[in-house]
Amino acid sequence: MSTTHAMSSQPVTGAAQLHLLFDQMADAVYLLDPDTSNIVWGNRKAWESLGLSAEEVLNHSVLSLQKDVHGMPQWSEIAAAIRATDCYRFNGRHRHKDGHEVVVEVNTTHFSMDGRPYFLSVARDITNRVEQERDAQSRERQLWFALNEASDGLWDWDVPTGQLFFSPQLKRMLGYGPDEMAPVLSTWSDNVHPEDKPSVIGTLQAHLHGKRERYEAAYRLRNRNGHYIWVHDRGRVCDHAPDGSPARVVGTVRNINDQKELEAQLQQMAAHDVLTGLPNRREGLRFLESQLSLCRRMALPLAVVFIDVDAFKTINDRFGHGTGDTVLQRIADVLRSGIRSSDRVCRWGGEEFVLIAPGTTPEGVMQLADKLRVEVQAAVQVRDVPVSVSMGVAVAEGDRLDAQHLLFDADAALYRAKRNGRNRVEWAA
Repeated sequence: MSTTHAMSSQPVTGAAQLHLLFDQMADAVYLLDPDTSNIVWGNRKAWESLGLSAEEVLNHSVLSLQKDVHGMPQWSEIAAAIRATDCYRFNGRHRHKDGHEVVVEVNTTHFSMDGRPYFLSVARDITNRVEQERDAQSRERQLWFALNEASDGLWDWDVPTGQLFFSPQLKRMLGYGPDEMAPVLSTWSDNVHPEDKPSVIGTLQAHLHGKRERYEAAYRLRNRNGHYIWVHDRGRVCDHAPDGSPARVVGTVRNINDQKELEAQLQQMAAHDVLTGLPNRREGLRFLESQLSLCRRMALPLAVVFIDVDAFKTINDRFGHGTGDTVLQRIADVLRSGIRSSDRVCRWGGEEFVLIAPGTTPEGVMQLADKLRVEVQAAVQVRDVPVSVSMGVAVAEGDRLDAQHLLFDADAALYRAKRNGRNRVEWAA
């Protein structure tokens, strides 16, 4: 029997060709004696991949190659497992002659030939694959860490089981300890603000059903103290089940509460007068248009009242613009507190205000305007001298409901109140 490529003393038809084919394989092939664990045949890769010669491998125990199998008792257990299955697969480590390890994936089958049992093992060197997987895992951990540090939190949702992982950063953001927040979907969904929940859940479902490329939403989320904070939440399906359904979704959460507060402040500044806090002219026109539509639809009257501070230039000239500003602020307070919740009073510009009162009859708005005039004179003074206002009132309904005409008529009535002596309310002619 040859020392390198012999399996038995009997010649095998085409044996040379078979040896040649096996020697071209990229994987190591070993023929083993199940009882002794000896290697009775191998291809060239069987020893060259380990830096050995054929003589150092053939007729030696396979245990001499392995770093993870020690002694015959353990080999007997493995042999029994090999016999019990069609293909026994395991990952192990072979010893290279220069001392380093060769990580191998070994697939072993069993068969009989000439009445003798044999094991045939194919060992594939997966050292590079293992290193790449380790590198990928390391990079994934680094990326996960970087994402966690770059955001206020991470989440990882196992869709089939409903398990939802919350990162420590996310728990801290919401005021929870490391062992709090049950890892289930309801822990999140039950704390989404009721007004935001339909939109948020709808957006998430649209992504899960493939209608959106990613899930992304800004909404209010309740923290441990019961307060709602604004968050920006985005995620994506990263794994699918065999049937194509989403299996895993991961995402990041960022606290945007400060940003939302700033946006609210900017919106407030854009729509309100800085000095008095009343809606400004632009917001007043927007409100007027919305109420025109409502009153047309509901067949209601709509009243507009122009209000102007009497002798305001004299107040500024005699007492300074600081005093003038205080007068405007006090008048604004009186007007704000004297109207209904459905009404809106705005600072139109300079010393002029406009009151918009939907659903108010001519008699009702005249009474309201005169009440406000009296209250301003009683509450606002400069050096014990009462400050007065003049007002012009216009009301329209039905086909006559038009913003431009209402404002023009109320302004004309105000001019008449000024001309007729001030500190009075005039009706549009």
